[in-house]
Amino acid sequence: MTTTEAPHLPFDRRNALEIAPLFAKLRDRGPLSKVVTPAGDLAWLVTSYEHAREVFRDNRFGRSHPEPDTAPRISDAALLSGPTGEFDHEERDHKRLRRMLAPAFSAPRMRALGDHINELTESCLDDMRAAQDANPGEPIDLTPLLAFPLPVMVICELLGVPFEDRDYFGSLSERISILDGGTDGETAMEEFKAYTLALAEKKREDPQPDVISDMVAVQAEDPTFTDDDLARQAAGLLFAGHETTSTRIALGTMFLLSDLERRDRFVADPEGQVQQTVEEILRLSATSATGGLLRYAREDVEIAGVRIARGEAVLVSSDAANRDASVFADPDEFDPTRAPNVHIAFGHGAHVCIGANLARTELRTVFPALFRRFPRMRLAVGIDEIVVRNDKIAGGVRSVPVFL
Repeated sequence: MTTTEAPHLPFDRRNALEIAPLFAKLRDRGPLSKVVTPAGDLAWLVTSYEHAREVFRDNRFGRSHPEPDTAPRISDAALLSGPTGEFDHEERDHKRLRRMLAPAFSAPRMRALGDHINELTESCLDDMRAAQDANPGEPIDLTPLLAFPLPVMVICELLGVPFEDRDYFGSLSERISILDGGTDGETAMEEFKAYTLALAEKKREDPQPDVISDMVAVQAEDPTFTDDDLARQAAGLLFAGHETTSTRIALGTMFLLSDLERRDRFVADPEGQVQQTVEEILRLSATSATGGLLRYAREDVEIAGVRIARGEAVLVSSDAANRDASVFADPDEFDPTRAPNVHIAFGHGAHVCIGANLARTELRTVFPALFRRFPRMRLAVGIDEIVVRNDKIAGGVRSVPVFL
């Protein structure tokens, strides 16, 4: 199949709470389809739940490529757009990273952090109240008052990054995640790495109980973990630690406000419903504008009768897999009573997102607090009027205008 015959990503969608209908149509034809990425290269798109999990578990797929300079790419963003890591050492490097980060992102650490996240959330809600009081009768935007600053404050604390630098690295995050960022994105990534490396230098002299200090300690014992590795990993954590959670706070609020009876049911018992509600938000919230998570076949592989050649790109669409009707009844419906709800919003297998516990802790804190404080909150515009960001890796929306 050529690039003129395969469908081009990103696919058209009606609004931020839905995914493109083409995902389901492709899945009906088969679990794997050839598509053209936003960068113009061919890739295999995995849309079925069963086969998404199979690819995630299979160590014959990786993030590196035997010939990275000629590898298919999914975008021209400076982050997550092509192969990463060294082909010959990918498994070793991945295990080292997981060992290094696991204690900081463990469930006990997240439980200990819970009270502080609650304090930060209340501070953001105070800002929302003040913004509404300053302009009564006018909508306020939830994005810059809650959805963005809360995850940023939390990841800053975990990594040991000054919160007062948020505007600087927020602009860098924006530039490295634009799908057609090109040269400017690469420049921003170099600035991002220089910023995190400068932080690491300070922590070599004065270590603190934070993740970047942990990385510095690992580097002191392992000379194969270079300054460039450290800077890139720290920048990636800082980006990932706030970007997708911010998107999910925005989309989760929109899910709950898109049906006022749904909002009222949650308001009636937020603590009792929050766990299942958050899992349903995670299942349904689409956080990829590129089609899915990128993998490369490390050798020739056959999946569902389809032969994938060594070096070919595979996009695993968690968004599509989480709406697979063979696993989830009425898959496009928001149903917080759904059980079981074994979605793959954080991936699956050895590469499952290490920040899953952190994201769940933040989401389980923010939604009860938000709707306890503002039980009559409503959207100021229709769902279809909220602009979807198809130009950015994590997708999301530009704003969520609400009345409190």
